[in-house]
Amino acid sequence: MAAKRDNFGSHFAAIMAMAGSAIGLGNIWRFPYVVGQNGGAAFIVVYLFSAVFLCIPIFLSEALIGKRTQLSTFGAMEALAPGRKWKWLGFLTVFTPLIILSYYSVVGGWSLEYLLKALSFSFTSADVTQEGLSADFSGFISSTWAPLFFHTVFMLINAFVLMAGVKGGIEKFTKITTPLLFVLVVVIMAYSMSLPGAGAGISYLLKPDFTKLTPYSVLSAMGQAFFSLSLGVGCILTYGSYLKKDSDLLTTGLSTSLFDLCFALIAGFAIMPAVFAAGIEPGAGPGLIFETLPFIFSKMGAGMPVVSGIIAIIFFITIVFAALTSSISMLETGVAYLVDQKHLARGKAIAILFTGCWALGVLCCLSFGPMADVKILGLTVFDLCDKMTANFLMTFGSLLFTLFVGWRMKKSDVYDEFTNGGSLRTSVKVFGFVYFLIKFVAPVVIGVIFITTLVM
Repeated sequence: MAAKRDNFGSHFAAIMAMAGSAIGLGNIWRFPYVVGQNGGAAFIVVYLFSAVFLCIPIFLSEALIGKRTQLSTFGAMEALAPGRKWKWLGFLTVFTPLIILSYYSVVGGWSLEYLLKALSFSFTSADVTQEGLSADFSGFISSTWAPLFFHTVFMLINAFVLMAGVKGGIEKFTKITTPLLFVLVVVIMAYSMSLPGAGAGISYLLKPDFTKLTPYSVLSAMGQAFFSLSLGVGCILTYGSYLKKDSDLLTTGLSTSLFDLCFALIAGFAIMPAVFAAGIEPGAGPGLIFETLPFIFSKMGAGMPVVSGIIAIIFFITIVFAALTSSISMLETGVAYLVDQKHLARGKAIAILFTGCWALGVLCCLSFGPMADVKILGLTVFDLCDKMTANFLMTFGSLLFTLFVGWRMKKSDVYDEFTNGGSLRTSVKVFGFVYFLIKFVAPVVIGVIFITTLVM
């Protein structure tokens, strides 16, 4: 159906790339503080349930479309539904990840700055205070040139990796960094759980109190599971198009989802015990990484500054790698479209998208400083991009993917791609259940989330 294109060299490489795409700031930055704001273990139970029965069907829907067509998002929809309006889903999933990348790279830039601070052992001084760290963070993000510099560096790293292509760039980078991410976060978890007073944080994550769950908490858990896997934006479809035709979609989907789930849970156990050990409110919010955790590192450093300094360095290396593995997949979605559909050279496609994302990212950067008073619909440029993509475009894209696979594609074609023509025995056995989830369960639940988000 499509011209021969580059593929991942092995099943392991494909899983590492997809897991790298899924594992990002949503896991290590967003997950711990959202858990803290929504009651701990009870939230995690809903999150796990949502990941299995909602997110895996969406993941398989995206990956299946990519694997069947071996094309980028727009080309895939045009190939499977020629002349129909489904092609607009292709356009939607080309531009959505680029918008996400524009503000995501700003936070990625912050991570680079804090990695440099950690490398200089800035968080081990006994003079560090929570108020001082908060003031430092606010001063940094509200300045003009420093955030722009790190935003630019973060974008350049993405471009550099993608210039090497699928096997030479994405595959090599994610085969190293994705396993390394797990090693690093496990080291942090072991250290965090050994701290005096960490037991309260462990209990907070393991003993559910369902009386603390509210309807908003349930929706937040579903949204977090959904956001965590980077669904509905075409990243999984694009990586799915690099799968070999004999790849096992079920194994790939379950392995990727398991990696993502485990990483999120390990991140929770890496951060929350330390938060409780320091006597800090678990629902501290988005500033947890850049304001609260450096304070925890400084308190650890009172008796052993070298050890706590090394832990801080490992932590922020983990943050940077987590950000990069996701951002690379976002940029690759647009690159694949320009290469496949517009027949541009890879380098030219990267240059065009780099320029566009960088420019929008500049506006997002300045939203915390010189452009803080510039509002669109009452939101800064950064907040507008965040809310528009996370609350609407990702949800809408996922809804359309499941509707397309469940209702537009022939069931026989879905079966053929999912089971490799009936040759995968396990996939054959579970196909009926998976197809039911894709066709009926996922669209209904996503629709409820989407409508509720609009109303709220």
